[in-house]
Amino acid sequence: MKSVERIEKLKEALKKDPNDSFSRYALALEYKSSEDFQNSINILTEVIQRDERYVAGYHQLGQLYVRLNRTDLAKSTYRKGIEIADLVGDKKEKCEMEEELEEIEDEW
Repeated sequence: MKSVERIEKLKEALKKDPNDSFSRYALALEYKSSEDFQNSINILTEVIQRDERYVAGYHQLGQLYVRLNRTDLAKSTYRKGIEIADLVGDKKEKCEMEEELEEIEDEW
């Protein structure tokens, strides 16, 4: 299935259930893979505004900010994501974000 088709299916799913964090997150990833970074950022921001505990949203958003050289935003996003990951007990995401944060702090 092409990315455009997946995007449309995910939009339809969100029309049926606007509170579906997973579908919203998946939509952001589709935009990211299509290199529509601004739409991806907007949707990931919405994911974590609607569901503060959606840890993967912080991780992906931080990665996008790094990719776009928005280092300060990446750092603050990772820090918040690490805090939330610790709160919900997501050790894997916490560890990955800590490593990525350390990398950008060493570079910048």
